[in-house]
Amino acid sequence: MRIGIVCYPTFGGSGVLATELGKALADEGHQVHFITYQQPVRLNVFNTNIFYHEVRVPTYPLFDYPPYEVALASTMVDVIINHDLDLLHVHYAIPHASAAYMAKQIVKSKNGRNIPVITTLHGTDITLVGKDKTYEPVVTFSINESDAITAVSQNLREETYRSFPIIKEIEVITNFVDVSRFNKKPFDAFKKVIAPEGEKILVHASNFRKVKRVDDVVKIFAEVRKAMPAKLLMVGDGPERPATEELARELGVIDDIRFVGKQEQMEEILAVSDLFLLPSEYESFGLAALEAMAARVVVISSNAGGLPEIVIQGKTGFMANVGDIAAMSRDAIDILKDNERLEQMKQAAFEHACSFDIQHIIPQYEKLYSRFCRMEVPCI
Repeated sequence: MRIGIVCYPTFGGSGVLATELGKALADEGHQVHFITYQQPVRLNVFNTNIFYHEVRVPTYPLFDYPPYEVALASTMVDVIINHDLDLLHVHYAIPHASAAYMAKQIVKSKNGRNIPVITTLHGTDITLVGKDKTYEPVVTFSINESDAITAVSQNLREETYRSFPIIKEIEVITNFVDVSRFNKKPFDAFKKVIAPEGEKILVHASNFRKVKRVDDVVKIFAEVRKAMPAKLLMVGDGPERPATEELARELGVIDDIRFVGKQEQMEEILAVSDLFLLPSEYESFGLAALEAMAARVVVISSNAGGLPEIVIQGKTGFMANVGDIAAMSRDAIDILKDNERLEQMKQAAFEHACSFDIQHIIPQYEKLYSRFCRMEVPCI
């Protein structure tokens, strides 16, 4: 098949999943065309089946805000027609689903083709941004006009139905992880640099927005640090980072925390880690937690959103109510103090992550695509 994938090219979960999906589809022999404003951060391989089309937005004094959605739709039309795409798979509703609808109508008027559009919902496009009255009518319309709709968790599917008058079936195809990528042996020299005295290593990775509650991460770590020697790696960047660093100073733990910024090679960091902290206010799925589990890292998280769909309480990690720092701290300390139990939970986390391996999920997308594949085009 010839598949167009539209996504954000950043470190967010939707861009990561879309890119990994495209790479896996290309490995299966499908021709994959990425359409976005810059090369996705995870698109770091050469494959003859992968193509990248940059959306260029001309700037004119007339526009206070560059019309990205219009430029995106025009680029979609160009790629659909000139590369004879079989379908478009757009990730994150805003603005990709609405731009895809526009492109679909243009292609239909130009050559009579009805290009199928599959929309995958990822999280804040529904739970936060999409609920804004400024965007809701367009989001609802463009989702309902999609030929197929998928959500990355059962929780997100239910939340979408609660929040929007969606009249079509939303299918759940969960997020996935490439277990072979994250199943790495720790690099001892790297671990020695982070924890020279053999301290336990905790890690958090996010875009440092309020919804991630990164201040809770530091507060949990401060309690752990009182109980034992430990280090914390803070991976990522975003608006809450300055306040989080200041909080670490106030709590006296800044010397045991490394803010390492955005990192593409998360598998190297996770390989030396013991515990992953994700006390988010909401996670539609929790891809970062799943990647940690694939690297044999135990998860301490909130029980928000789709996290209960991947974290098995008491087996692969522990969950607590949002903001319950005391419970998360207590569970973290209990696990880290018992090395035998820690190793058992690490293995259980890895085994559970294997059920979300990419090799189990790709066939689900291929089956979905094949429902819309043109008869004259091979679907395998």
